[in-house]
Amino acid sequence: MGADNKKRYIGGHVGQDDPIGQASAMGADTVQFFLGDPQGWKAPKFPHPDGAAGLKAQAEAAGVRIYIHSPYILNLASTNNRIRIPSRKILAQQVAAATEIGAAGVIVHGGHVTKDDDPAVGYENWRKAFEQIDATCPILIENTAGGNFSMARRIDSIARLWDAVGDLGAGFCLDTCHAFAGGIELPTAADEVNAITGRIDLIHANDSQGGFDSGRDRHANFGEGKIAPEQLVETIAKTNADVICETAHPGIVDDIAYIRERVS
Repeated sequence: MGADNKKRYIGGHVGQDDPIGQASAMGADTVQFFLGDPQGWKAPKFPHPDGAAGLKAQAEAAGVRIYIHSPYILNLASTNNRIRIPSRKILAQQVAAATEIGAAGVIVHGGHVTKDDDPAVGYENWRKAFEQIDATCPILIENTAGGNFSMARRIDSIARLWDAVGDLGAGFCLDTCHAFAGGIELPTAADEVNAITGRIDLIHANDSQGGFDSGRDRHANFGEGKIAPEQLVETIAKTNADVICETAHPGIVDDIAYIRERVS
């Protein structure tokens, strides 16, 4: 589990304007950001005047680990060719770009099918995606909070997804808000997921505005939602994974410090 068992990197999601500088301002040694429009289909772009090489060099000099979040609109499970095929193309581009900047992983949501689809087709579509994409940078599938036809909301769906892609090098990103809102208890979510995947590469540490099993993907700063901060810490402590907070600024600075003080 985890990208590096020797050190746990702790940080947050930042904007694309000088992400490495933002890491320093936040007291973070890892950051996550988008390479372009999170709601668009355009190819990735690098937030540095010297492009990929400049961003990689800046991160290495600062000792900051990078994670890239793929656009939200991607749905690798979809049975709709007009969504699934562009999703594969964009994910392949994101992985190639992340490799150029030395990122530790590319996070992508588990996606979903519709009520009229056979869920087995969604899982098979995920397998085909992994078979077609050259994963030169680890692809970390993130659990999702809502939807009755999601590929990675509940423990049984995550198990089916891993039956499809687990032997192809897939990684896992556990989002605490998504787990709680999706109906998976904390902190045991870490144990349950690891029992299925054998790995948790990254934790998205977020409180939840919505209640347990509410299906609401609404993050909150620690102590301002429905999850006890101690449960967040316990969940993280059960893994060796790096931690990214996706909570609101400026409170995210306190969230990062809270974790750093309590988890080695």
